[in-house]
Formats: sequence, C-alpha cells, structure tokens
Amino acid sequence: MPSDAAQLATIKTQTLAVMADLTVNPKPTYMVDGQMVSWGDYLSQLRATVEWCNAQLAAETPFEIHSRGYP
Repeated sequence: MPSDAAQLATIKTQTLAVMADLTVNPKPTYMVDGQMVSWGDYLSQLRATVEWCNAQLAAETPFEIHSRGYP
C-alpha cells in the first residue's frame, strides 16, 4: 500500500488534471431538476483540494529546528 505522502501526491495530481480539463473545456452553469450545477464553484472546490494537499504534504516534509543555548 502506498504511503500517505504518495496518496496525497496522487490526489493532487488527479485534481490538477481535472482542473486543467475544466479550464481547457469550460462548461456553463445550468439547472437540472431544480438543482444548480455551478462549474465555477466546482473549480473553487478543486483549488481548495490542491491547497489542502499542499498543506498536508508540507506537514509530512522533515524539518530541522536550529536553536542556541545560552550559558
């Protein structure tokens, strides 16, 4: 099973691919059976997913803290 970081990277890659398709082939907002389908809102949700993935991947990245002791 892939690591959490690998799964997050996959989610990010797939989301970016969907975003690329939406921007190349934009669709209009429309109503179906009284339910509004807003592609602009969908694109905003996809952006939020990418930002979330970035934050999670940054949290997985090892880091160092440099400190200095005083006598």
